[in-house]
Amino acid sequence: MKLTQILIQKLTRFWLVSLAAVAFIFLLTAYISFTHLSYKFQNQQVDEIESILVENYAQSGFNQVSPWLPSLLKAFNTESFQLYQQQQLIFNYQDQLGLEHYVQYRVDLDLPQSSHFLIKMAPPYILHRFTMTEWQVLIFGLIAVIVFVRFGYLWYSSQLQGIESLAKRSQYIVMKEYDRARSFKEAIKPKIIDQALTQLLDELEDAQQERSRFDKFIRANTFLDAETGIGNILFLNNRLNALSYEHKMIAHGAVLLIEFEDLELMSKKVGSSQMLELLHLAINGINQLLQAHPDSIFARRNDNQFAIIVPQLSLLEAEQLAAKILKVCLHLPVSPLYQQDNILHLGCAYYKEQDSKAGVVEEADMALRAAQLQGNNTWFMYDKGAVDAEFNRGSVRWRALLEDALTKKRFGIISQPVIDSDDLIDHREVFATVKDTHGNVIKAHLFIPMAVKCGLMPKIERQIIEKILFEVLPQAESSKQYYAINLSLDSLQNKAFVGWLTRILLEYRHYVDQLIFEVSENVVIAHQQQLLPIFKMIKKMGARICVDHVGQQVVSTQYIKLFQFDLIKLHRSIVSQIHMSPENQLFIRSLIGSLYRTDVQVFAQGVESFEEWQILRILGVSAAQGSYFFKPAA
Repeated sequence: MKLTQILIQKLTRFWLVSLAAVAFIFLLTAYISFTHLSYKFQNQQVDEIESILVENYAQSGFNQVSPWLPSLLKAFNTESFQLYQQQQLIFNYQDQLGLEHYVQYRVDLDLPQSSHFLIKMAPPYILHRFTMTEWQVLIFGLIAVIVFVRFGYLWYSSQLQGIESLAKRSQYIVMKEYDRARSFKEAIKPKIIDQALTQLLDELEDAQQERSRFDKFIRANTFLDAETGIGNILFLNNRLNALSYEHKMIAHGAVLLIEFEDLELMSKKVGSSQMLELLHLAINGINQLLQAHPDSIFARRNDNQFAIIVPQLSLLEAEQLAAKILKVCLHLPVSPLYQQDNILHLGCAYYKEQDSKAGVVEEADMALRAAQLQGNNTWFMYDKGAVDAEFNRGSVRWRALLEDALTKKRFGIISQPVIDSDDLIDHREVFATVKDTHGNVIKAHLFIPMAVKCGLMPKIERQIIEKILFEVLPQAESSKQYYAINLSLDSLQNKAFVGWLTRILLEYRHYVDQLIFEVSENVVIAHQQQLLPIFKMIKKMGARICVDHVGQQVVSTQYIKLFQFDLIKLHRSIVSQIHMSPENQLFIRSLIGSLYRTDVQVFAQGVESFEEWQILRILGVSAAQGSYFFKPAA
């Protein structure tokens, strides 16, 4: 029931009770007054009879009362009358009024001989009947009361409607739905409160935007190159650390180093503004090529050198990408004042799992030197044969393997616990595995890139969710456990998968509150409008939403509040060696500060040492996962 209806009902009841009390008091007073006046009038009649008898006795005694006294008594509605003189009855009068109750008086006459009379009379008010005029007045009064009460009810409704609107707008604010509260159009009374709320909401929006801008400013000045707007050397090292574990690469990929020959000299010849414009054209062209590789890293290593790291890239794709980058950069409108046939060189090193992180960078440097020794504008690939046979599967063989695993349900799961500040398990993150035809277990970072290329991620993630709902959660009913499941962009863009997910969550709604769905930050940033209704649907079902890999990109954190995420997980590049990185500590402080007064929890990924976990706890991180706590386990 609405607040307005409750208030109106209470006020109306109070009003009616008050009116009833006033009417009761008025009627009681009127009744008492009427009764009192009636009795007073009857007493006057008795006194009048007494005075007439005394006067008549003085003239002729009581012998002459019979002719006139009965008429007088009848006029006064007398039931009986007895006149006594010296205790002898000398006159008696009887009438039949047919009443049950009478008023009796005994009056002693002031005469020489002791005389008195007894008289019974009808109660003064019992014979009264309402006249037509009185009935009309009574009915008119009742109608007036009803009309007045109805008018008051409507008046209260109109006056209190503003309070209801105020309560509704306040409820939006309490629920942190600031956009709905800001766009609220209903009339609010008092208007001064409405104006105050509007002003405070506008200032809150400005403060949030300013906080977001400040947060982005801190991140930009920490991790971005001031001239080009891409990552700097600190950003590059962080991301490279995130792609390795214990100084070993955790997946295959390629490192490309691009070097422009002496940009400072070129700037002197063609002008700094023109040189910077050419540099931006080259960066924009490279960024367009890297859009096909969303996990790629592009950063400025020094004044003349740029680095590109593309994980999960095949050898053939690495070669094709190097050739395309060189082609894009060589088509820049370079001034003829500068030698155009020797301005750009590119070195590429292909790495595989367990390769040394330092060795990969060193091989890329060697490939760059080799390209420079060749002269002209060229690129060079270091050690083209260093490709593991497992990564050299053709896409047809991968599709056959994955489809066969889907049909025979050979996909399994391993989980890694997320530990809170009290050293208790907050939840477990689920990772997919698959067995090949020989029973060998292939981890997710190996088969997922090919599954994405083959368009099989929705089917794989559907099988993983079913395994959690059908097998894992029913076995853990005695101890309630929570599981985080990663969702890919392919699945979220698949209408059939989203429809199936809605149905399965409805069917197993008693388990939904134990599920956490994770999605990468770069996916959320690139597809906000498309993903927002899907996340709202999942939250309405009762599941929680988490965004992971936070910190990979230098973006505003405003999207976290827009999507109302329950959890965010810091990317391992921010967490790695955090105790030795004041820049990363500043980023985390800024991020947690921007989420002040929200219910968002900040977790960390890739914690590998006690020192990292201690610093993260001091900074305000709620929980973490990584090899410091547990290895992923089935």
